[in-house]
Amino acid sequence: MEVIRTRALRGPNLWSRHTCIEVVVRCEGDENAVERLPEFENRLRALFPTIGELHPIVLGQPLALAHVLENAAVALQAQAGCAVNFGHTSRTVEEGVYQVTFQYSEEAVGRLALKLALKLIEAAMRPGGEFDATAAITELRDLDEDERLGPSTGSIVDAAVARGIPYRRLTSGSLVQFGWGSKQRRIQAAEVDSTSGVAESIAQDKELTKQLLNAAGVPVPLGRPVADLEDAWAAAQDIGMPVVVKPQDGNQGKGVTVNITTREQLGAAFASAAHYGEVMVEKFLPGFDFRLLVVGDRLVAAARRDPPQVIGDGAKTVRELVDIVNQDPRRGEGHATSLTKIRLDDIAVGRLEAQGLTPDSVPSLGQRVVLRNNANLSTGGTATDVTDTVHPEVAARAVDAAQMVGLHICGVDMVCENVLRPLEEQHGGVVEVNAAPGLRMHISPSFGRGRAVGEAVMDTLYAPGDDGRIPVVAVTGTNGKTTTARLINHLLASSGLRTGMTNTDGVYVDGRQTDSGDCSGPKSARNVLMHPDVDAAVFEVARGGILREGLGFDRCQVAVVTNIGSGDHLGLNYITTVEDLAVLKRVIVRNVAPGGYAVLNAADPNVAAMATTCPGNVIFFAADRQHPVMATHRAQGKRTVYVDQDAVVAAEGSWRERIPLRDVQITRNGTIGFQVDNVMASIAAAWAVGLDWDTIRSGLASFKNDAAGVPGRFNVMDYRGATVIADYGHNTDAMRALVSAVDTMPANKRSVVISGAGDRRDCDIRDQTAILGEAFDDVILYQDAAQRGRADGEVMGLLRQGLKGAKRTRFIDEIRGEFIAIDSALARLQPGDLSLILVDQVEEALAHLAKRIAEG
Repeated sequence: MEVIRTRALRGPNLWSRHTCIEVVVRCEGDENAVERLPEFENRLRALFPTIGELHPIVLGQPLALAHVLENAAVALQAQAGCAVNFGHTSRTVEEGVYQVTFQYSEEAVGRLALKLALKLIEAAMRPGGEFDATAAITELRDLDEDERLGPSTGSIVDAAVARGIPYRRLTSGSLVQFGWGSKQRRIQAAEVDSTSGVAESIAQDKELTKQLLNAAGVPVPLGRPVADLEDAWAAAQDIGMPVVVKPQDGNQGKGVTVNITTREQLGAAFASAAHYGEVMVEKFLPGFDFRLLVVGDRLVAAARRDPPQVIGDGAKTVRELVDIVNQDPRRGEGHATSLTKIRLDDIAVGRLEAQGLTPDSVPSLGQRVVLRNNANLSTGGTATDVTDTVHPEVAARAVDAAQMVGLHICGVDMVCENVLRPLEEQHGGVVEVNAAPGLRMHISPSFGRGRAVGEAVMDTLYAPGDDGRIPVVAVTGTNGKTTTARLINHLLASSGLRTGMTNTDGVYVDGRQTDSGDCSGPKSARNVLMHPDVDAAVFEVARGGILREGLGFDRCQVAVVTNIGSGDHLGLNYITTVEDLAVLKRVIVRNVAPGGYAVLNAADPNVAAMATTCPGNVIFFAADRQHPVMATHRAQGKRTVYVDQDAVVAAEGSWRERIPLRDVQITRNGTIGFQVDNVMASIAAAWAVGLDWDTIRSGLASFKNDAAGVPGRFNVMDYRGATVIADYGHNTDAMRALVSAVDTMPANKRSVVISGAGDRRDCDIRDQTAILGEAFDDVILYQDAAQRGRADGEVMGLLRQGLKGAKRTRFIDEIRGEFIAIDSALARLQPGDLSLILVDQVEEALAHLAKRIAEG
């Protein structure tokens, strides 16, 4: 089995709404029928018993190794603890070639699963092949723990997903964006973007924090920063033993030593704290260690933290007891699991010595052996939820502490006997305030129930009912995509919204071009959704981007499909028929929000059929209101847009809104049929977004179809009394539409300048000139710069073949170079003539045309 190509589909795609790995593989001979591979399945199951059921017949076809690859990749990830279950294998038109798609939760894990699945199959192909399934699953699990978000950030993301709020991980770490455009918010672990750097700096300065809390009336222990060991001892004497030594700027309990009663202990504690920076000494408060979590202006969780410890049984050593505790599946390395493994390091050994023990000592039955002074979970401690028992005054002091420092998410560390009584009554106090606190002790405490911490964080970022989304309109089809996208963008901008738009010409944010070239793919869409100045987005969605990577968004408010017609680019990437193309294009329709709309061309049967796959509502448009699809939809009281005499009509039930076509200049009083279609689609999209009709009317009237506004889309110019039209039409449907449009424009003689893209089928290239040959007197063929896999002159030959037997064409010329061809056409023009120039290099060709026209 040969792997031909591997892609990561990072958004909704042809196969699924899940993120997926897509692999194209070639299976030869018996690899296309596993039952003909002797003992293969038995060896496969012996190597990986949990691969699951292998069906002997898949969609009427024999089971191939490609199907086994899909099963193995999904099963390996599932066994490693990844939440995946989707897989699909499809035969292509090439004999023995398959497209294998399987879900992933982390891309790196999915790619590793593919690699391991291939190794498994390779091992099962031969007697005696080796594959260590346990090691493979462990490798996947370890990588997943490294790649996925930690429990704190993960809980916030889970809460966002539950509310339908989109998110995007901006780095491999914990920096995450929620929402889109101007409604975006960002977090870094458990810290929100509204928290200032000043507040974070204050929280890191333990002495300054204590001063501020003291000023706010929050009980804090006495203490001060110290310069050296002697100063530390002096401070301890002034404060009174026992004391706590800790870094002045620290976190996660690093370098903290508590309950110090001797100078020797102080020396070791000072050395430990000094490793992390400046040192401070403060009064040790007796009692338990409590962490109170404040989010916004309220306490949302509280836990008692206990230091790592074991209980003696009179038979096992401390080391053996620690090993037993560490076998708890909840314990792991770092922060990926709810608990951390206990370490028998130098600090633990020192704590044992203080209890008269060593790692090899055997504690008596029931003896409590403490292995750390501090109770942080990162050192192996445990947490017990006490949220429901916190006294209102204790909660109020925690909120006071957080707000005094200025933290929106704050971990307040208190030491007291319990949280049932006010701190002042039991001489307790706040010993530390933490920015970006760990949340796992509250999400998955060792004892007690977890708290909805992630939901509390999301409630501070977004008000109830706010999903952080801006209106997103996705536009696809064979022809008219760019004009329709630009017109919708213009209508949204006319309403006062700052818009972001992507199309085949570039990326535009609030009217300013930020990128150039073909930007109709998912990366450009994601960049727009990340821009903080975007209130609404319009994306032209081309087939290539969907195939390469999927959509750049999880769902859209409006999906517009202009047409499918006879298709374009057929034969590429296993999209071989118009029906295949329709299935691909309908991806945006399948991912409309439940309350959103699909705007569909009722006159195109392949587009109209997409209505059944839309999770939201449908607006049909067509010039003929009596079309059966339109009539049925209108009879049901649903939204339609159609042409009635000299106006576009929007209808819903008995309600009507009329827009005269004379007020929409790009239609040239309704004579340009394909522009009328584009206008109807744009009106429907604006209606679906919720724009008012006065805005829609004024926006339609002010939209200009010139080279500046819509470059290369039926740009009409005057040259010495002749009419010149520049257009980017490049397929048979476009040729028919252009011929229909040109037929409405009077001309003495008509000429056309055309090239052909080499990545079309031979018949598609020939058909373009066959259509033009019926409508134009002169045809100038030119060879463009990119032949796209064709031999020199091959495209020109196909274009000339299409002109054989042309009824109208009398003059044919072949020219190398687009600009030379344009100049040749202009030179032949006489007043009253018309020339259609089908440009390839849009910006450059239009600039060249503008220069020639200016020169007269």
